Amino acid sequence: MRITGAALLAGVVGQPVAHSLSPVIHNAWLEAAGMDAVYAAFAPLDEAAFDVLIQAGRAGMIHGLNVTAPFKGQALACADEVSDTARACGSANLLAFRDGRVRAHSTDGEGLLKALGEQAPDFDLTVGPVLFLGAGGAARAAVAALLDGGAPEVVILNRTPERAQALAETFDERVRVAGDIAGARLVINAVSGPMDFDFSRTPEAVAALDMTYKPLETPFLTAARARGLTGVDGLGMLTGQAGPSFAFIFDREPPDLDPRTVVLAHLEGLEP
Repeated sequence: MRITGAALLAGVVGQPVAHSLSPVIHNAWLEAAGMDAVYAAFAPLDEAAFDVLIQAGRAGMIHGLNVTAPFKGQALACADEVSDTARACGSANLLAFRDGRVRAHSTDGEGLLKALGEQAPDFDLTVGPVLFLGAGGAARAAVAALLDGGAPEVVILNRTPERAQALAETFDERVRVAGDIAGARLVINAVSGPMDFDFSRTPEAVAALDMTYKPLETPFLTAARARGLTGVDGLGMLTGQAGPSFAFIFDREPPDLDPRTVVLAHLEGLEP
């Protein structure tokens, strides 16, 4: 890549963020497109430091950002222009800075649906309930996408029932807190830590998606495949939202370079 004094600066912001694979994807696209731009990682220590980063964007020093935990809610609150999708999600994973103003959008849900379409192409989201494990920061965007994608019901199962109830109440009657989960056709894990789920509890399930992508094959997915379910990994979500993110930040579509291939080659290169 040839970087000049006119280079655009973009990146991903989170805490922690060192594990993020977004710089691998976006810098590969920037190089393939011959763009004078760099995609970096930012790790503000707290909300005040995140605000400093936003001010840098308003001042024209940053062109756009992907936003991850724990700053997605703050990203939405700081924006001057909010997309309907981000407003429905209650958070933003994308910010673009133009002429001192901040535009916010969310592609988290789009990434989830793309991952399902690519890795479980025979799965019909409209047939039956979805069991959603967790009620953290990524949950609202994911549930909103599932409903938009035609899921007739989403059942929330969380360690803290009150948090699950609070999430369910942001939607209509199609979203409820777990009671009977046996009829779920799709099980989604949005719990950040290790998840040991007994798939015998969901005998009707035909697919399982883990939103975690490190490791790529999680114990949750291993257990799902052992029961004969189609597994969908978190890398599919990451790559699914990466293209729309690139377009939002740089005002152009990414080049024809498969991001999954790029990431897998990167990960293979890290192995001892």
